[in-house]
Order: sequence, then structure tokens, then C-alpha cells
Amino acid sequence: MLPIKGVHVVQAKGRTYTYAWRGGPRIKSEPGTDAFVQELADLRKGLVDGDRSKLRFLITSYKASDDWKSLADKSRANWTPFLNKIDERFGNLSILAFDRPLIRVPIRKWRDEMKHTPRQADMALQVLSRILSFGVAEGRLQHNACSGIPRIYSSNRSHIIWLPDDFAALEKVASREIMWAVRLAAETGLRKSDVLRLTWTHVKAHSIEIRTGKSGETKTAIVPIHAGLRSLLNEIPKRKGRAVESTSILVNTEGHPWKSGFNASFIAAKKRAGVDKHFHDLRGTAATRMFLAGLTVREISEMFTWSEDQVEKLINVYVKKDELLLDRIRRIDEHAARTPAVKPGVKP
Repeated sequence: MLPIKGVHVVQAKGRTYTYAWRGGPRIKSEPGTDAFVQELADLRKGLVDGDRSKLRFLITSYKASDDWKSLADKSRANWTPFLNKIDERFGNLSILAFDRPLIRVPIRKWRDEMKHTPRQADMALQVLSRILSFGVAEGRLQHNACSGIPRIYSSNRSHIIWLPDDFAALEKVASREIMWAVRLAAETGLRKSDVLRLTWTHVKAHSIEIRTGKSGETKTAIVPIHAGLRSLLNEIPKRKGRAVESTSILVNTEGHPWKSGFNASFIAAKKRAGVDKHFHDLRGTAATRMFLAGLTVREISEMFTWSEDQVEKLINVYVKKDELLLDRIRRIDEHAARTPAVKPGVKP
């Protein structure tokens, strides 16, 4: 193996490890191969003239970090274009410039250039915020300059949960396969991607347990099989056939696991039914049901693999004000009925 300038080689326990630079990420490809050369080039992309003081270096370091690798493949694919945009716009700036309050002005200006697509603008700001948070964690920055910069896109979905009328309207026009997916999402609170890949092996004696795709399969959602969920599972037939396919809970009208076509079929049925709801609103529907049934925020967060803050926000957004008030009134009245009246104190 010929030495390459800057590459750091370490011998340990009879094995050789190569790093893109001293203190940098390890190169996993076999030395001397084309893959090794390409991986080294990718890792060094941000090292312009060896200047590690630029934001470009921080971006490169982030892409080589465990934080980046822990993201789901879909998240990395979605974030990569924004990393490139950040590199083009801010890559040559000093990292220290992002500790100065005035840097927020060009950041907001950059975000506003994308305001015609609010969600994209907010995603760009989110990715930049993640880069700066990484810089704080690495000791390169003291603050995240994106903190406090408001998002552009806002969607008040405080009353958008699926109601019995919505399910009834959809059931009149949708196939039973679509309805099984919708009802299963409403009973479990799982994301669409996780619902569609559920297999019977995920169904245990008292729970459905699945490693969630959003977490890169590092977290496990554990949903207790309550009466409504058990009834639905009993309704869905277990199919016989090839081993791989026969284990899938949800299938299309041809009896095959949903790999494509679900979105188009669901949206078409939803339009015919006149239902103005999204599939992801079923998560809010499930959380609402569980919260009103008496489950605590902590219990819901453990089931859905969310943080308690996420559950609090979701409950505040999705749970109708009247439903919350009626539930609180009920609990107060029940407590009052159980508590004897307090006699007035005796005057001295």
C-alpha cells in the first residue's frame, strides 16, 4: 500500500486501520481499491486547502459522524440536497461566524428565498440547525444560530382527527384492503411505512412489537392489543402462500404486500368519499383515543417511541378542546361524588 498524504494509518491488535486524516473518520473500504479512493474523496470533500475553520469542514465532519449514520436511509436521502445547498451558500464562511448574532440575518434571508415552498424552506433551516447543533456538541460553536428563527410553514390541524363519520364515508367507497390499513393505523398509531410492513411475526400474545423505520430500526414500538385492535386482527385473514408474502398482515387487492400503489389507491378513495384528512392524521386519532381512555403522556410516548414533549404537542394539537373539557368535567364530578362535603368551621 502506497502512502497517501494526510491519511492516518494505525496498527492495533494485528489489524490495520486507516483514517481520512488524524482524528478523522475511519475509511471502511479496502485500501488500494477504487471504493477506497472514492470514500476518501467524499470524506475530504470539505477540506479545501486543509482549512478546518470553514463551515464546509463541519458539514463534512457531520456526514462522517455517527449522528449522520444513525439517521434512516430515507432521512439521509432527503437531507443530502439541503446539505449541498448549505455548502454552496455558507460553506466558505468561518465556523466562528455562526457564533455572532448578526449571522441570523443572512440565515433568514436564505430561508426567505425559498418561502414560495414553505416546507422546503423549513426543511433547509432544520438541516442547517442540525449542522450547527453538531458543531456545538463538538465544541466548535457555543450557540446554534438557528434557534429562535421561526418556521414559515404552519398548519393548524387542531380539529383534523378522523371521526366516525370519516371512517364510515371511506368504507362505502374503499376496498377492504384500504380500510384494514386505515383502521390498523388508527388502532396502533404507527406510521404508514410501519403499518404497511407489519407481519404476523410482529404480533405477540399481548402486543404488537415492531422496530420503527423512522428511527432506523433502533427503537421498538410496543402497542398493547386492546379489544378493538384484537377484533381487527381477527378480522384480517391470514393468507397461505409463499413464506415471505404470507406473513404480511396488509395486502393489496391482488393479495400481495403493499410495495407501491397504496398512496394512489388511498388518495383516490379519500376523494371519492369526500374525506379531507391525511393518513398521518390517524396517528393523532390513535393518540387522542388513548389519551381520552386514560393513558398518560408517558405511556403514550413509550408506545409510540416519541419523546414526552412530542406527545404533549400532539395532544395539544389534535385533542379537541371540548373533548378535553368534558373529560375534565367528568373527572371533577366523579371526585366530588366520592368526596363528602366539608363542614364549615366553628366560629371562635
